[in-house]
Amino acid sequence: MNTTFSSQSHFDQPYQTPLKHLKLKGLQPKTIEAYSRTLRRIGARFDH
Repeated sequence: MNTTFSSQSHFDQPYQTPLKHLKLKGLQPKTIEAYSRTLRRIGARFDH
């Protein structure tokens, strides 16, 4: 049983959605990068 894969796929979709919205809003790439870094840190803190 590979829980890492299911955990990762469970995290990917909610992770990508806010990033897509930030791009559509026209935010600068550095801002989107900072937001995505924060989301990854939160995901890592709670084991994705």
